[in-house]
Order: sequence, then C-alpha cells, then structure tokens
Amino acid sequence: MAEKHLKIELATPDSKQSIEPALSCSAPGVLGRFQILPNHTAFISELAVGEIKIVLPEKTRYFATSGGFLEVVDNKVLLLLETAEPAENIDVARANQAKERASERLHSKNASLDMLRAEAALARALNRLKVAERASP
Repeated sequence: MAEKHLKIELATPDSKQSIEPALSCSAPGVLGRFQILPNHTAFISELAVGEIKIVLPEKTRYFATSGGFLEVVDNKVLLLLETAEPAENIDVARANQAKERASERLHSKNASLDMLRAEAALARALNRLKVAERASP
C-alpha cells in the first residue's frame, strides 16, 4: 500500500529537528524549485538560498535557508542545511538592517569590494524578509 506521509528531518550545524507527518515538502533547488510528495523516487539535490515549505495535515510551515542539500529515500526527506530559520522566528528589523548594509556595499564605488559576497548577503536578507511575511500574525 502506498504511504501517505513524509518524515522530514532538518539538520543544520547547530540543530536538528524532525517534522512528521508531512504531506509535502517544497525546496529551492539550484536549478529551480521542486516539490516532494509521498512515494517520491529516491532523489538528491543541491539547494540554493530560498524558502522551504512543509505542508502538514493541520498547517504549513516555512523556513528561510541559505542553501544545503536534500535527499529523499523511502518517504524520508533529509535536509542538510547551512541555515533553517522558521518564518515565525525571523527578526524582521535585523533582516532589514542586513539588506540595507548589503545594498550600501553594492552601491559603493569601493574597488576592493567582494561583489559576490555582497550580492549573496543581499539575497539572504531579501529571502529572510520574504519568508518572514509567511509567519502567522
């Protein structure tokens, strides 16, 4: 009989949590967003900066991530992430400050500026602000 749920495990360098039963998991692959449903084939993907969406029977949870890897085997989804910040825990003021700092760096004429690093910082800050909007009031 086909399984109807997923077991999700999120692991970062600082924490590990299990979320189950889940109905689906959407993630930001480096080649585009994708969704995992129960009975998905074995799969592995590199993840980019973006939003992880986990649909549970009673609610939907959102996490901001700065990248990592995802593996699917036998209805278990393992997310090995650099960061995984729940939408409800995002400090919007801090994310706005990070966005402003990154924008200022990008608009400066400093020749020694590491453009890739500044662009990555801006992408992470914008992602955190976007995911924070998902938090329930």
